[in-house]
Amino acid sequence: MEERYSKAETLALRRKHIGPSCKVFFAKDPLKIVRAQGQYMFDEKGEKYLDCINNVAHVGHSHPYVIKAATKQMELLNTNSRFLHDNLVQYAQRLTATLPEKLSVCYFVNSGSEANDLALRLARQYHGHQDVITLENAYHGHITSLIDISPYKFNQLGKDSKKEFVHVAPSPDIYRGKYREDHPDPASAYAEEVKKIIEETQKNGRKIAAFIAESMQSCGGQVIPPVGYFQKVAEYVRAVGGVFIADEVQVGFGRVGKHFWAFQLQGEDFVPDIVTMGKPIGNGHPMSCVVTTREIAESFGASGMEYFNTFGGNPVSCAIGLAVLEVIEQEDLQGNATRVGNYLLELLAEQKEKHPLVGDIRGVGLFVGVDLVKDQQKRTPATAEALHLIYKLKEHQILLSADGPHRNILKFKPPMCFTMEDAKHVVEAIDSLLTEIEEATGMKTENNASANAQYKTKTIEGNSQSEGANESISHTNGAACRQENELYSKKCSLPSETIRT
Repeated sequence: MEERYSKAETLALRRKHIGPSCKVFFAKDPLKIVRAQGQYMFDEKGEKYLDCINNVAHVGHSHPYVIKAATKQMELLNTNSRFLHDNLVQYAQRLTATLPEKLSVCYFVNSGSEANDLALRLARQYHGHQDVITLENAYHGHITSLIDISPYKFNQLGKDSKKEFVHVAPSPDIYRGKYREDHPDPASAYAEEVKKIIEETQKNGRKIAAFIAESMQSCGGQVIPPVGYFQKVAEYVRAVGGVFIADEVQVGFGRVGKHFWAFQLQGEDFVPDIVTMGKPIGNGHPMSCVVTTREIAESFGASGMEYFNTFGGNPVSCAIGLAVLEVIEQEDLQGNATRVGNYLLELLAEQKEKHPLVGDIRGVGLFVGVDLVKDQQKRTPATAEALHLIYKLKEHQILLSADGPHRNILKFKPPMCFTMEDAKHVVEAIDSLLTEIEEATGMKTENNASANAQYKTKTIEGNSQSEGANESISHTNGAACRQENELYSKKCSLPSETIRT
């Protein structure tokens, strides 16, 4: 593919014309990507990179079926939803068929942020309440209303940045949170924290409009809530006139494998009041959706204010959305997420037994996190090591990211066409790099004996962690982000200059 500008020229023009707060991956040596196919991305030199992080290109980059559906509809018509068109109603029908029956009314918008903003409007209109309960480290979007309810963002602005109508509950993280894997009932314990918040707000004369949570926290560190947590929270929130909003922008559309929606991991007895969708819904095309109950939708309409979105639900977007649903089904991508995800968890569980840097493996389907630690007992986040690893993987032409509040969680959320061969390739590279880091820092020498003894015990008992990874959800616990990419020195020092990925 012929380039209009050299990489240096592109970077110079970006610095000149694009806002400085708009960051790039690998800031010291950013990639210039010119095309992509399936689970691979290609730079201007034709070098191929394995994409382990792009949950937007859900069914694979440049999928021909999706492209054909888009171009075919573009050749005929694209207009707004004030005109009748079959694509809109057909897509709404197909999409709601994947959800519990009571979630039957759609509002189509253009991004995850738009979807979550509209969800807040629906929730606040429902009973006239204003306050919102969110989770530690949560991120729900980039517009003002969502920065207000996203501690992942507003905490960067200082201690007084939280608005009085926002209440932050502990993240239901059983590895790093307040209630951990040794607690007899972490789901109830974390839900009780929400109940306490509700009681306190009522004492202060405030009223809860909504509890909002990603069905599995992504930016928050690949956190999978314990089963039963959402049910109990929903009970407490609904009792005071609030609604439960499940944010599926990052994790929906079959990524968890066993279910189409991540909230379904909580059990059949849990149904949210509002579900928001984005990123994977259009395989890279800007579209999103809010789905809610008839009762909440009618309450919103009763305000007398029309809701209109110029591009939401246009014929082209709906044709693309339909094509994505068809590819997921035709190519059995949910099944692939289960098979490849379980295999990836097995491979990573082996690394946990081998490397003292690996504190926890958690995941379901093709949503997996690797929590790197400096100390297994204290669970000290290995932030510098994680970022060093990300940059070294880039040199191996593998794209992975580190996230979480400490930027120490290796974050897997690849296109759904990711294969077992891809999983093996990535983990072999991680194995080699972890060995290099541990030898350079002395961790291997200090921890090798105890790690080997632990591994032998588990093997003799016939209860290795790799067996446990075959479950639909894995949370393999141990006892216990921004760094320049440089090799570790003989003095075991770590790079210190900050970077962002």
